[in-house]
Amino acid sequence: MLDHRAAGLSDEQAVAIYRWMLLTRRLDERLSLLQRSGAVPLAVSSRGHEAAQVGAAMAFTRGKDWWFPYYRDLGTVLVAGTTPLDVMLSAFGRAADPASGGRQTPYNWGDRRLNIVARSAPVGVQIPQAVGVAQAAVRRGDRVVVYCSFGEGAASQGDFHEGLNWAALYRLPVVFICQNNGWAISVPAARQIAGGSVAARASGYGIEGVSLDGTDPFAVYAAARRAVTRARAGGGPTLIEARVVRLDSHTSDDSQARYRSPEELAAAREADPLPAVAAYLRRAGLLSDESEAALERAVAAEIDRAEEGARTAPLPRPEDALG
Repeated sequence: MLDHRAAGLSDEQAVAIYRWMLLTRRLDERLSLLQRSGAVPLAVSSRGHEAAQVGAAMAFTRGKDWWFPYYRDLGTVLVAGTTPLDVMLSAFGRAADPASGGRQTPYNWGDRRLNIVARSAPVGVQIPQAVGVAQAAVRRGDRVVVYCSFGEGAASQGDFHEGLNWAALYRLPVVFICQNNGWAISVPAARQIAGGSVAARASGYGIEGVSLDGTDPFAVYAAARRAVTRARAGGGPTLIEARVVRLDSHTSDDSQARYRSPEELAAAREADPLPAVAAYLRRAGLLSDESEAALERAVAAEIDRAEEGARTAPLPRPEDALG
């Protein structure tokens, strides 16, 4: 794991990354329990992706930059300013849901207040949309950078190629982040990525492509920070491929045990970034048993409050369904 100081992070920021990762994991776990109990309709796990999401998001400026996350990007939207209560309001379909007022499937993140643009269900559609926002910003003279993420399955869609080509052609300030967990639902990457690398495709558009260990949040932060700095200075887009692990099934409607071997699942668990980052912080003298327990208590209390608030929040009014 890259030394956090070499990545340009302070001790406080390194601990903050772990806290964001922990919040993402525990909130994800709570949402899965709620789905299995029938309280919410869907769970889309981000487990195994937290390091890539949090590390990348930390390099952007909340409230200024724009965000086009994909459905698995829980850690990203939390760092961008979405609260656990916002997430719960969306999961429970409440009227105060900032993404859609309870009208849309959960995990299609969105919040006008935070420049998080809600996505629709088709895979990859956020990529050309992100490019369009970047071009509009350049025309207005706004020095913003656009975050755009997707899975490696989306890199086989036409939207990916059209979006990257346009961004490269006009040197637009977009950082494309592919979270490659090796599985496009049940299709392994070896059967759907020609050449074996998403980042390698960047050379065809004349932009920088970076492939790195997405379970190392400090390495991801360093790469994203370089890309953001370049984009904000007018240097154009970057394609970052963060190699992550998918610890859970594609969604709560899927069973990965049907197409992933026990050996592969065990290897994925060994690469879990959350305990790896905790171990790093312990070696660095930045985390102790007491401080870790305190973080767990604080995160649990925050999630408890969010769930309680969402359960008691009003449902959308039927007369507003078409509004």
